[in-house]
Amino acid sequence: MDVVTFIQHLMSQVPFFVQPLIVALAAMIPFVEAELASVLGVWAGLNPVVAAVAAAAGNFASVFVVVVFGARIRAAIVARRARRVAAAQATSARQLVAAGPAGAAGEPDLPAQPAAERKPESKGVQRFKRFLVRFGVPGASILGPLAIPTQFTSAILVSTGVAKGWVLLWQAIAISLWTTLTTLIATGVLALVAG
Repeated sequence: MDVVTFIQHLMSQVPFFVQPLIVALAAMIPFVEAELASVLGVWAGLNPVVAAVAAAAGNFASVFVVVVFGARIRAAIVARRARRVAAAQATSARQLVAAGPAGAAGEPDLPAQPAAERKPESKGVQRFKRFLVRFGVPGASILGPLAIPTQFTSAILVSTGVAKGWVLLWQAIAISLWTTLTTLIATGVLALVAG
């Protein structure tokens, strides 16, 4: 039994209205995403348009969640840092006032904080960051799936301070382009194999 027949047999066990939901759920998984989910949907016997729309919707839903929560997390971190800086400035100002002009010069320097060790970035993340520097958010969003999944590219974009709306717009465009491309290729390959 070949792969296409096996997938079609599996999908035939499920009611028709549930099949697009399975494709959408598969598209929410990083590394599967809309591109592979639409291919699986087409090979399972779904109409290519239904497979593409379900896959794109599922992938965009997961990207939406990542962007919204990522933006909230970033805002909380930025606010916490701002509070720390304000508290540190207030403390040092109080110390300067308490020490007076003569005591301020004789205070010892504080020891430097050790730098936190960072894990080296993967090659995919490095490639995506090069795309971002070279092509901006639009180019990085469209080329990003060549390096890492859209959920990860969205998280990186939001963590760098790109506006949520801008990330969502360009991720939607990228998901639509890649899903359309892979759905057309899957439809053509299936026509050649079946034909």
